[in-house]
Amino acid sequence: MTNQSTIDKLIEMRLTAMSDAFRNQRNDSKMKDVPFEDRFGMLVDIEYSSRKNNRLKRLIRSAGLDQSGANIIEIDYTSGRRLNKTLITRLASCEYITEHRNIFITGATGSGKTYMACAFGMEACKQYYTVKYVRLPELLLDLEVARNEGTFLKVLSKYTKPLLLIIDEWLLMKLTETECKDLFELIHKRRRKSSTVFCSQFRQEGWYERLGGDDNPLADAILDRIVHDAYKINIEYIDSSKDMSMREVFGLDKSQSE
Repeated sequence: MTNQSTIDKLIEMRLTAMSDAFRNQRNDSKMKDVPFEDRFGMLVDIEYSSRKNNRLKRLIRSAGLDQSGANIIEIDYTSGRRLNKTLITRLASCEYITEHRNIFITGATGSGKTYMACAFGMEACKQYYTVKYVRLPELLLDLEVARNEGTFLKVLSKYTKPLLLIIDEWLLMKLTETECKDLFELIHKRRRKSSTVFCSQFRQEGWYERLGGDDNPLADAILDRIVHDAYKINIEYIDSSKDMSMREVFGLDKSQSE
C-alpha cells in the first residue's frame, strides 16, 4: 500500500486532520527516529483534538448565543454591582445541568444579565452540552406560528431537546392565556430532564402576576415547575445613586444588547 493510498483512505473516512498530520510526519526528517507507536499516537491525538474542536464550534454556532464572546472569567466584580462570585464560579462548573436545576438571573436593564447567561451557555458548550438561546417574545411567536401551521410539536422539540435553554427577556410583558399554555407545555416537558436559565428585569416575586395571577391557574403550575430547585442571582447596584449600566462601564452604545 502506497502512502498516497493511505492518505486517500484517511480522507475518505473523513480523518482529514490525521491525513494532514501524516503528510507532515513524512516530510519531517526528525520523525524517522520516533518509534511507530509514538508517531501513531500523535496522529490519533491530532485527529481527536480536531474533532473535539469542531464539535465545540458546532455547539456554539447552534446555541445562537446573543453574546458568543461572553466569558465567565471576564465577569466584572468591581463595577459597583453586588455579585456572589462563589455561586457564579460554582455554576460555571455546570453541575446544575447534571442536577437538572435552573438559574434565575434578575436585574435592571444594562446590569449584565444577558452577558452572564451567555457566559454560562459558553461554559456548557465547552463541556459539550447542547445549548439554545432565545428571547421569550421570539419563543412565544415561534410556538404561535407553529400552532397555526400544525407543526407545534416539531417546533416545541427545538426548545425541549437542548440540555440548557437560556430564555432572555423573561416576562418582560404580561402573557396571554394562550402564551401561558404554550409556555407551560415547554416547561413541563423540560422539567427534571434539563436546565433553564431565566433572565428577567423582574424578581421572582413579581412573576406570578405577570403570568396572570389568580385569574390564571397556569401561573402556579408554571412557577411550581421552575422555582423550587433554582439558583438565584440578583444583580444589584451597591450604591443606587451612582447606578451605571454595564454598557456605560464598557463604553457600549445603548442600542447594543445588555
